[in-house]
Amino acid sequence: MSKIVWITGASSGIGEALVYEYFKSGDKLIISGRNRDELFRVKGNCQNSFNIHVLPFDLSETETLENKAADAIRIFGKIDLLINSGGVSQRSLALETNLETEQQIMDTNFWGTVVLSKSVLPLMIANGGGQIAVISSLVGKFGTKLRSTYAASKHALHGYFDSLRSEVYDKNIDITIICPGFIKTNVTYNALTADGKPLNAMGEAHANAMTPADCAKQIVLAIRNKKEEIYIGGKETKAVLLKRFFPKFFSKKVRTAKVN
Repeated sequence: MSKIVWITGASSGIGEALVYEYFKSGDKLIISGRNRDELFRVKGNCQNSFNIHVLPFDLSETETLENKAADAIRIFGKIDLLINSGGVSQRSLALETNLETEQQIMDTNFWGTVVLSKSVLPLMIANGGGQIAVISSLVGKFGTKLRSTYAASKHALHGYFDSLRSEVYDKNIDITIICPGFIKTNVTYNALTADGKPLNAMGEAHANAMTPADCAKQIVLAIRNKKEEIYIGGKETKAVLLKRFFPKFFSKKVRTAKVN
């Protein structure tokens, strides 16, 4: 049976790859992101895409998001699965990053995800259940240099959605938190620098990493299996355990790690 799936961050990277995976499954899709033209490009890559609706908006404009959620619900009448894939990364030192840039990162990554999720939850509950997936990051589990606010926004997602999961477990709402490591996307290219301008350069670790298509397949499987939390990537995923069991050793290693 097909589902109504709303995917943010759908114009590129992991979000785009998820669109193709769910389209192949015969689901009805709402795809969102800032770049309207890129969203229509993604839709155009799907044959017979009459069940894909484009809904562009900027996640950092949090005051508009409740209305955007209402627009999304009106398209098919409900949302079965919300995948919060939209976000922005960072490549700047904490002491050099201006507050406006930090606020933009928090609004996009944390508050945007919270507002959209809270906006669809009441209808999901009224319909007997639903599912929310949150694309976090491995740095939602630990911090590295050049990512202070980005890591804070992802840590905040874990705290919020772990708490929310315990509040809605008896309402047939499932929440999956996904933590990718290095994936071959434009995340570094689009990452914000200290003054809020994009880095416009591809990080070496991302250039040689897992493809978005392979990452998307693992995400879809985790969502279908209603996993609470998963880690996706290469050897960098082992850092989660290293941080947990050997925190001092981890701190020494991460100081010199290549994290671009």
